[in-house]
Amino acid sequence: MGTEHASGRGRDRRHEHGQGRPRRQHNQGRGHPEHPSGGGRAGLRHRAVHLFRPHSHATADKVDGALESSAQGMRALWVSLAVLGATAGVQAVVVALSGSVALLGDTVHNAADALTVLPLGVAFVLGRRAATRRFTYGYGRAEDVAGIVVVLVIAASAAFAAYAAVDRLFAPREVGHLRAVAAAAVVGFLGNEWVARYRIRVGRRIGSAALVADGLHARTDGFTSLAVLLSAGGTAVGWSLADPVVGLAITAAILLVLRDACREVFRRVMDGVDPALVDQAEQALLTVPGVLAVGELRLRWIGHRLRAETAVVVDGALSLREAHAVAVEAEHALLHAVPRLTAALVHADPAPEPGGPDAHAALAHHMP
Repeated sequence: MGTEHASGRGRDRRHEHGQGRPRRQHNQGRGHPEHPSGGGRAGLRHRAVHLFRPHSHATADKVDGALESSAQGMRALWVSLAVLGATAGVQAVVVALSGSVALLGDTVHNAADALTVLPLGVAFVLGRRAATRRFTYGYGRAEDVAGIVVVLVIAASAAFAAYAAVDRLFAPREVGHLRAVAAAAVVGFLGNEWVARYRIRVGRRIGSAALVADGLHARTDGFTSLAVLLSAGGTAVGWSLADPVVGLAITAAILLVLRDACREVFRRVMDGVDPALVDQAEQALLTVPGVLAVGELRLRWIGHRLRAETAVVVDGALSLREAHAVAVEAEHALLHAVPRLTAALVHADPAPEPGGPDAHAALAHHMP
């Protein structure tokens, strides 16, 4: 986490500010409600916020929070493994007794979902490692790699379910123990829905896209488990193709969750963030005394933690120490305003003077 003031770093913002047209502006006298640089009623309110919601921006405290997030993720994974493993085990016994291909597809998918604990677990463990000179942002992006593995597992289970259903469609076989099949379907739904709620809740709490994607995967598995009931019911009334047809329907459902998981993971890999978070960060910066405008503002996820990089426009007559104070206050405001933000790099640009030189002119020849 750092605060930057020197303009001698190659950044795209040089043209944004050099032409004197910053993106958002406000009046310099406008005060920040929670992070004032002075005293008065606002200062008292700021101190009260810290009293009842104490926090520190020290690096050690950031690491502790990151470790706690990873611990919650690991706990969610192991609980999910236990529940889904037990669910798949019960269903596997019924598959062996009944020969239901619809239940087979559901069982394989549940087992695959349980096994996604392995890449996600490795990702959470790696995410605890400190940054190095090679991996200067740390290992948090391992979660995004794990998300890709999860997507591949979903795709493989869809392919297997489709193969089994098509094979049974052309070579029908009798399905027995229909009551047991129906009971196994209910067990599959209950197990998956519980795991889905748990994974999604924890994933959103700690900001893990991979865990949320896995939770969505489990939710769809629950509804596909209920589809097995249709297979049992159709077979009971004498429709011999009910089992493979339901198997194909389960495959289609798996493909739908594959689409959603691909979208979620793609956005994270491409550094996509919710535009509302950008707006929230921008508004927080504009309330900081001394910030005349907000130029470039970037947010990116590193694992389940956010990092921000921004340029703020300040009065060019400020001393280096005064500009530093404004940048620190801007960083402080971001850390309060943006959920799961653990680091912010703030660059202070002097406000352009009418007819004056471009403060970033020396960098212009680096532009493509």
